[in-house]
Amino acid sequence: MTLIQEIQDTKTRDVVAIAERLAPTFAEGAERADEEDRFVAENYAILKDAGLIEAGVPLELGGGGADVRELATMLRVLGRACGSTALAFSMHTHQVAIPAWRWRHQKVQAVEPLLKRIAAERIVLLSSGGSDWINGSGVARKVEGGYRVSGRKIFTSGAAAGDVFMTGAVLEEDGERHVLHFGAPMKAAEVRVLDTWHTLGMRGTGSHDVMLDELFVPDASVALKRKSGEWHPLFHTISTIAFPLIYAAYLGVADSACRIALDLARKRPMTHDMRALAGRMMTELRGAEVAHASMLAAVERNAPSAETVNDVMIGKSLGADHAIRAVELAMELASGAGFYRAAGLERRFRDIQGARYHAMQRGAQAQYTGAMALGESVATVF
Repeated sequence: MTLIQEIQDTKTRDVVAIAERLAPTFAEGAERADEEDRFVAENYAILKDAGLIEAGVPLELGGGGADVRELATMLRVLGRACGSTALAFSMHTHQVAIPAWRWRHQKVQAVEPLLKRIAAERIVLLSSGGSDWINGSGVARKVEGGYRVSGRKIFTSGAAAGDVFMTGAVLEEDGERHVLHFGAPMKAAEVRVLDTWHTLGMRGTGSHDVMLDELFVPDASVALKRKSGEWHPLFHTISTIAFPLIYAAYLGVADSACRIALDLARKRPMTHDMRALAGRMMTELRGAEVAHASMLAAVERNAPSAETVNDVMIGKSLGADHAIRAVELAMELASGAGFYRAAGLERRFRDIQGARYHAMQRGAQAQYTGAMALGESVATVF
């Protein structure tokens, strides 16, 4: 009996338990994907067969019913095994968790068809968050029955495995810029994946650019129209829910780096300096855990707002700093043994650097938090 058959036979909906069963398999292929700049496509096939694609869809709609905390723990477990798998999958996972939260807590019925389709067909959603932050990107022009959209979207993690690309484009209308949000079918002739993802770390995420070239988007497919350059209430929800899931993957990377360093240190004669390094490393890891816990606490208030965005982004910055520092100390503790690729530590060191680059980056987050502390508007701070 295969591992997937065993998981399917147990009929468990415990997403963390499933992730723990899959982790050893994902860990085996992580080094190969990294070395070859190859997307972890085989892991996505396993995630589908194991039922994790629909993990965040409510039970009533045919999914696994996992909440954000459970999904975050699942991603942290996967991140320990393969950072690329966890980070790429976090992009799909948050695109499921957001409409699931809106269906559950805001009674938004419009998201129900998408959630049911995810559960029934196990479609993979892609995120263009790196391209489509508050300003938006790409160009939309009005045509009969809809819009023609063109644009190049960066950092599209898991591009090769995606079915629906959740993205947007900027429409110039009556002297104002608006952003249209819609789902683009990845199999459309007007959608191409460009081979651009050759990077320092997270090489297996397959986060290539995606090009939209005069894609027709029907009026009925536009889920949201908002002003460009200003926060919209939906973006409060997106930011509150998405980033605790994304940064769970990085927390898993830091976890595994610290474990590797401890294992390597135990093989050498212990010194006072090594003991102190281990203590500092674990303190930084705990700092990352505490910061991440604060992000989840913001989610669980179930009231997305400018204030929850602030709490999440503070947690994000603190979590990234602590996680990166923990892995740096892991490299010091491991000493020369950690410099060899075979140890797996240097890959974690490269992968953790990605925590620096997600919105809101350090400068923007400081501006947002500072404006809020001073009682200023944050409507255009991002």
